[in-house]
Amino acid sequence: MAETKIQQRPINPPQNPFPTTWSDLNDPLEALTLIDAAHRLGIAYRFQAEIDLILQRHYAASLNLDVSYANHDLHEVALRFRLLRQGGYFVPSDMFEAFMDEDGHFKQELENDINGVMSLFEASQFCLPGEAILEEARVFSARIMSEYVMKNVDCNKARHVARALANPYHTSFSKFMVKDYFGMGDLPDTNRLTRDFQLVAKMDFNVAQDMRRRELYRFTQWWTDTGLGKVLGFARDQPLKWYICSLVCLTDPCFSEERVELSKPISFIYLIDDMFDVYASLDQLKLFTEAVRRWDVTVAEALPDCMRICFKSLYVMTNEISSKIHEKHGWNPINSLQKSWAKLCDAFLVESEWFVSGYSPSAKEYLRNGAVSSGVHVVLVHAFFLLGQTINHETVKLLDNDPEIISSTATILRLQDDLGSAKDENQDGYDGSYVNYYMKDNKDASIESSRQHIANLISYAWKKLNRECLSSSSFPLAFMETSLNIARFVPILYGYDDNQNLPTLKKLVKSMLYERAEI
Repeated sequence: MAETKIQQRPINPPQNPFPTTWSDLNDPLEALTLIDAAHRLGIAYRFQAEIDLILQRHYAASLNLDVSYANHDLHEVALRFRLLRQGGYFVPSDMFEAFMDEDGHFKQELENDINGVMSLFEASQFCLPGEAILEEARVFSARIMSEYVMKNVDCNKARHVARALANPYHTSFSKFMVKDYFGMGDLPDTNRLTRDFQLVAKMDFNVAQDMRRRELYRFTQWWTDTGLGKVLGFARDQPLKWYICSLVCLTDPCFSEERVELSKPISFIYLIDDMFDVYASLDQLKLFTEAVRRWDVTVAEALPDCMRICFKSLYVMTNEISSKIHEKHGWNPINSLQKSWAKLCDAFLVESEWFVSGYSPSAKEYLRNGAVSSGVHVVLVHAFFLLGQTINHETVKLLDNDPEIISSTATILRLQDDLGSAKDENQDGYDGSYVNYYMKDNKDASIESSRQHIANLISYAWKKLNRECLSSSSFPLAFMETSLNIARFVPILYGYDDNQNLPTLKKLVKSMLYERAEI
């Protein structure tokens, strides 16, 4: 396999000057701290030009091969590294060698620099395949942070450390944690400007919350008008959850219309999944899949009423979305959207055939099909066209052939789902589990070692996703962020407790839709 080339970001500063408050920041660390605060408070999009210019300057400085990091502060080096990679700039991880001993381990004296260790841990989340330094950084920093929390249970700093350890910024759904930083002293570092930012973020949060409720109302009205909740009595009727899934994909306030539209295909992923799992016979499922492949309503005429209505509704919804995209962006995506549904139904059908025949696939075979049946590709294909950025023959061809920016996220979702212990939302259908198939393939494997193997696979999928976000020059940043957001949301979506409830998801719903920020 050819070595992946990391895309080097061009250094083209924006023409607009900074607001006075930004241009007065002569201290590089203070500027980086302010950027970090803007991201954590969810208002970075308001200052993107200013942030880009600062990061471009730091990136240009990082290209100086004569720079030595031996006397640099770990916190500043790690923060700069994280923010640059977060912004799409590839910077090499060998800068951290200055903080390692001759044996290739991080110096033990760093344990006294808890701020530096926390920043190192956050930076390690951007690890790419084969980056041994960042893997070592993750293990080292996690150990030091865990020890610090145990030794300082009651101190305020330990609370920050524990939160960072449990929810590293890059791999967690950061929008969910915005309100955690609204109080004085809740940000890792604060100064006058970050305190001003907190006030802006609170007002911004409340305005966005009002907009989300209007979006939810519009989508719920559409769902009610379809009548599918009554027609498909066997299927889940969860418009709130489907909208939340769309919301976490497209978090930028400017994507209001796109969120409403994306909620629609997400609802059909759940409906069709339930139809395959708990309702139809294998022959009926084959006919439904054939109708989707051929995109022909006449093929569906021989199906039971509810399945025929489901297909026709899918057909109408997809064509309507295609028309809107064509009108707005000048490209009709119907072929790509139809292919995404056909691919999903093919994967669902494979699983149904396995179940009916009693066939037990290998873990590898199961995961290859399971990544597709996750529905992630359907969501991302629709999101790509709804975003309407860099749509051309090259990107569409890539999109139609399961690029790693999609498959890595799909793998994370499938494995995280299987890693959970919940039965599938009280459905009576059968879903295989990677754990079961892996243990059949590896007779000596225990449940614990199998689950650790899954955790390792998820970690590697994250590394591949990181690589795609730094190496892909074809897809726009907004699309890559959407893929990242799905991966970040997965632990919340499948975070079942002992009572088979989703407490973190319920908390997210309250925070994003109903609990106001006090100003």
